[in-house]
Amino acid sequence: MSVEVIRARRLGDVPHGFFGRRGGVSDGMVAGLNAGLGSADDPAAVAENRRLATDAVLPGAALLGVYQIHSAEAVVVTAPYAEAARPRADALVTDRPGLLLGILTADCAPVLFADRDAGVVGAAHAGWKGALGGVTDATLAAMETRGARRERIVAAIGPCIARASYEVDDGFLRTFAEADAANERFFADGRADHHQFDLEAYVAHRLAAAGVTRIEALGLDTYSDEERFYSFRRATHRGEADYGRQISVIGVG
Repeated sequence: MSVEVIRARRLGDVPHGFFGRRGGVSDGMVAGLNAGLGSADDPAAVAENRRLATDAVLPGAALLGVYQIHSAEAVVVTAPYAEAARPRADALVTDRPGLLLGILTADCAPVLFADRDAGVVGAAHAGWKGALGGVTDATLAAMETRGARRERIVAAIGPCIARASYEVDDGFLRTFAEADAANERFFADGRADHHQFDLEAYVAHRLAAAGVTRIEALGLDTYSDEERFYSFRRATHRGEADYGRQISVIGVG
């Protein structure tokens, strides 16, 4: 099966793609296009899956990632580096052709950014902790150091866990409400002492509050669509020993 590339309409012809698990060479519980370096998958299969994703978007490009730590750290990259040299961060920015920025997710929100006029792109891994901490704000600021202007920046939020699938407790809600009381609007009532959190809507809110006016949320739920996406929470609920990671990529055309 060929790999499925999910594209954002607002990003237009900027080389980019959100991938799930369709296609690829991995098998077993991570069958498909598993791009997770931290999984127990065969490293050769992961490398081939990452090559397939790269070739589907920007053939011949150097795929660069970060050692993701659920932070609000964004780095500017200007040249290829070895996997062992990946910076500890959760977002990357570049203005250099031939580089493809990659973010891994398995329920967290991947966010791709582009300022076509400036030739600057970014990719962010926005889990709840990074989103609350400001990883998208840090990405925008890093893009501006390379000449981007946020009024021109387009942002797309890819497949992530949806509100209907994301149950959290009172303590989780309090963490967001203490940061800003208005954040309670991103939580719907659930069972006793629990709530349903809308990560995608919260990330879109942070982007809009930072001055991004062109935002596309794809509305794809990683948890509920097992055939199409990997999900850490689904694997955890089932007591599975491992889980795959999907990759989202963007580069300068």
